Amino acid sequence: MPEFWRSSGYHLLDHRAGADRRRLGVTDDFLRAYLRRPEIAPVEESCEAERDLHATLMAEPLLIVDLEKLDRLADPDVRDNYRVWLGFRDRLVKAGTIEDAYLGLFRDQVRNIPHLFIDQLAHVLARHVLAGCADGIKARAGELLYRAQTVTIEDGQILAADQETVEMHAATGGFGSLGRLVVEALTKPRTVELDILTEANQAQYFGRDERHDTVIDLTFARPGLDALCRVLEAWVAHLLDVAVSIQPVQRIDDQRWVWHTGLDAEASQLLNDLYAGQAVDEARMARLLSLFRLDFADPSVMRRDIAGRPVYLAMAMTEAKLLRVKPQNLLVNLPLAPRA
Repeated sequence: MPEFWRSSGYHLLDHRAGADRRRLGVTDDFLRAYLRRPEIAPVEESCEAERDLHATLMAEPLLIVDLEKLDRLADPDVRDNYRVWLGFRDRLVKAGTIEDAYLGLFRDQVRNIPHLFIDQLAHVLARHVLAGCADGIKARAGELLYRAQTVTIEDGQILAADQETVEMHAATGGFGSLGRLVVEALTKPRTVELDILTEANQAQYFGRDERHDTVIDLTFARPGLDALCRVLEAWVAHLLDVAVSIQPVQRIDDQRWVWHTGLDAEASQLLNDLYAGQAVDEARMARLLSLFRLDFADPSVMRRDIAGRPVYLAMAMTEAKLLRVKPQNLLVNLPLAPRA
């Protein structure tokens, strides 16, 4: 099977954790990867106390750091970064597994964890969910769980490209500092075409997965949207231990519509307004990218008052044509019965 998303740190985790041996255990090496990030790693201007603290934690990532050591750091931004990371590290270690740490952030309604860390956990969890995947379209669909997308709609075709990559090409023409010089000289840089993945070329995704330079087609009845459904099914199955089926639909024709959740903030508000019978103007409706129907394989795991009823999902872009999927919505907003 092809290897992909090595930057997630998936290979650094204990893959035998948890009672079912399928969960990802936190390791020292995984914690060290955070210490190597530019937000924490020392730079040329770093003070001696900062260098000493970093070296100590690299040797012993679980070390308890008292406030006095942090106060010795000359740079206040570095002090703040360490405080945030140490709090995050302690949550990871206490949870024991990436799954429990991720779920705990939302169940406990933790507010002080940077979105960067949340996306990183979603990154490695999506990689675990896609273990053994040899389908480039499905792997590319998994990127939606942790990377924002820029959406283009042409002749009814919905294309999603990595936002960061699009912005980089727009700013530099894809040629790094040379491209920036060209832009600053007020001359238009050469554009870079991003490849749309199809069933014929999907294998090329592997080997360029870290470049985020492929486009996924999310048009209704196309392989990309179906692949996203399979990823979301696996996401729910792994993290909630619940089997669901998810299928794209073109409209909601259900007089007994009782439950819904958006896969992003824009879609959540749109579904809420539609459910409440509020008027939604054409501009907002045009930002609706996809509707889905989710069904539980075993209705007994649902809340008793709505057991057996479908859950409707939606995905929408912002006015700026950005799509930011929040995969945690599928974990905290489903109508599950209380568990003993």
